[in-house]
Amino acid sequence: MIRLLIVADDFTGGLDTGVQFASKGIRTRVITDPSTDFVQAAGECEVLVVVAETRHLSPKAAYDAVFDVVSRSARTGVSYIYKKTDSALRGNIGAELSAALAASGARRLPFLPAMPALRRCTIDGIHMIDGVPVNQSVFGADPFEPVRESSVEHLIALQSDVPTWHGKGRIPEGIEGICVLDAATDADLEATGSHLAADGDLRVMAGCAGFAGVLPELLGLRIGQKPELPRMGDGLFVLCGSVNPITTRQLDLAEQSGFRRIHISPEQKLTEGFFETAEGHRTLEDWCQATGQEKWLILDANDEDGTNAASAQFAAGRGMDIEAVRARISAALGSILPAIVGCSVPRTLLITGGDTLLQCMNHMNIRQVDPLMQVFPGVVLSLVDFGGQVRPVITKSGGFGEETLLLRLRELLESQEQA
Repeated sequence: MIRLLIVADDFTGGLDTGVQFASKGIRTRVITDPSTDFVQAAGECEVLVVVAETRHLSPKAAYDAVFDVVSRSARTGVSYIYKKTDSALRGNIGAELSAALAASGARRLPFLPAMPALRRCTIDGIHMIDGVPVNQSVFGADPFEPVRESSVEHLIALQSDVPTWHGKGRIPEGIEGICVLDAATDADLEATGSHLAADGDLRVMAGCAGFAGVLPELLGLRIGQKPELPRMGDGLFVLCGSVNPITTRQLDLAEQSGFRRIHISPEQKLTEGFFETAEGHRTLEDWCQATGQEKWLILDANDEDGTNAASAQFAAGRGMDIEAVRARISAALGSILPAIVGCSVPRTLLITGGDTLLQCMNHMNIRQVDPLMQVFPGVVLSLVDFGGQVRPVITKSGGFGEETLLLRLRELLESQEQA
């Protein structure tokens, strides 16, 4: 029986939220087909995460998608609905929160966007990243989805006319609409969650993985035995589709520390169907050979000079706008993964970026993933069935992780080899 249904706007976000429950022994599943029968898809799981993939849709299309999922889940008798949003407020925040509230029939929807563990806090209604307003952070300069507004109320109002209230702690009686709640620490999330539970305000709610982490106890979910870290593959293969500076710094440091890094050329990633050509097949064979030879290998969709100017010029010469570039790169990376999975040496896989992850799973015809645990904050380990071959797959959003992430993963894998 599904107790909690989470509607996520992208794949990596669905996993980093679902793992908040799986890591406590609560049976959790993430699915990528919003049209499926939720009860059948969930099986014995108490928590079902539906990846609606609304991050890059128009506000109207995002509203409709979320409204449909929440309406259908309510008809199945789901006890609680959680609208998962991006921890940096990217995407269709106002449209999706409005849709969740309208479809649920609730009077108000509490929204806690903070994730203090990753230094993402909401203070006096302003969303902060590493101590600066989000629109002044690296997310304000994102080439695909820049965040232009740091006031959460103002951001919501860009896409919604639903009344919005801001405060901290308990929501006063009589307040209706979308209720934005401050949190600067995990203790703030816990305290606010306790107030919401006592007042019966958790039937429909919203936030990122931060607030999700305090829900298992508040919702009375069946907490079981915590999973143990499984033995992973020999070495690490990183498939990077993120342009976020946080990820590029991780890759730069890893390369300086001995990882081999291969940059995918503009022609390879932006030419439709390139990897179906003879030249594309030869390229995949070369990369498979490199995977067998190199224990620590990065395949990076960013240009070698770090500016992506060559890719922008290549795209402009073919009349491609930025959305077409994003879609073409994700599709190219998705077509690469089957070849890498089929390589003779089974490396642990790390995939960065929600678009990349979705395309990879689509190319492998994988529609559900069961998250297992967080390796590090925001870095999720799942076991994925690649056609009968179960492999450990690590995923993360482009904006997650410390600069030393890949080095710490290498240390972890090497410690398993020596055990």
